[in-house]
Amino acid sequence: MFGKGILKGLGITLGHLRDTFVDDRKDVPSRYQDSIKLEDGRRIMRQPGSQEGLLTLQYPEEKRLLPERFRYIPMLLFDTEKNEDRCTACGICAKVCPPQCIWIVRDTDANGKPVTRPAEFYIDAAVCMSCSFCAEFCPFDAIRMNHDYELAVYDRYPQLVYDKVELTVPLEYYAALWPTQFAEEQQRRAEEEAAEKAKAEAKAKAEAEKKAAAALAAAAAASGAPASAGAGSEGAKAQRSPAEVEAMKKMAAERAAAAKARAGGAAPAAELPVESAVAPEVSAAPAGDSDAEAAAKKARIEEMKRKAQEAAARRKAES
Repeated sequence: MFGKGILKGLGITLGHLRDTFVDDRKDVPSRYQDSIKLEDGRRIMRQPGSQEGLLTLQYPEEKRLLPERFRYIPMLLFDTEKNEDRCTACGICAKVCPPQCIWIVRDTDANGKPVTRPAEFYIDAAVCMSCSFCAEFCPFDAIRMNHDYELAVYDRYPQLVYDKVELTVPLEYYAALWPTQFAEEQQRRAEEEAAEKAKAEAKAKAEAEKKAAAALAAAAAASGAPASAGAGSEGAKAQRSPAEVEAMKKMAAERAAAAKARAGGAAPAAELPVESAVAPEVSAAPAGDSDAEAAAKKARIEEMKRKAQEAAARRKAES
């Protein structure tokens, strides 16, 4: 039983071996079908889906066409439309890198203030594990995975430590390697920029309306300024000192006493009946009290007016 299984497996292996050599020498379909011919006899090969057996590549003259999502080491993108690096030296890629093979030095201006661009950017390709965490976590789409895998060197250090100049590629290079992903990113970035533009326009419109309302309020206040100024001057004229207030009270008391005396002298008490003699006296007292109360009430009203005018003038001065 076990001998038959071994023979069956060997037969399948021999069939693959035969198909490999037969298919490798077929002209229709040719193994070079849909291949890209380069100069110096080099080719980029596509393995047909109908091919049986193994696809033999004569490397390095023949190389296999890599799929779009193939990744090796990171690359930095230079935006040729805006003529600037997309990298802002935020350091997120260095923080999320599992083997910690990325380190960044932020650039500074003439005054020594940090600016949002890298002065130095290094990746140690000897320890990079091609996980693409740096590309996935980058918030500015500044770092992506390259397809360049031919990085063999004789000296590991420093030849496998790539700096900013060696890592930077133009945006068109990335678009050629990742056409589908590049198109999706461009669409997303266009939508985000449109949303930011609409938000900025709405904010500018709101600020303009606010300034217009403030200008209208200032114009209204300026048109009412003379009346306010007149009220302030009246308030200044109505202002009284404590001595003047006491003098006014004394004058009011004297006028009340005189009025009471006049009311009492209108008819002698002896000539009047008891009721009449008492009545003028009773009626005179309320007359004097009413004059005093009226004078005091008038003084309080004047004081309230003066305080209101002072408060209005103070508010106007503060505004």
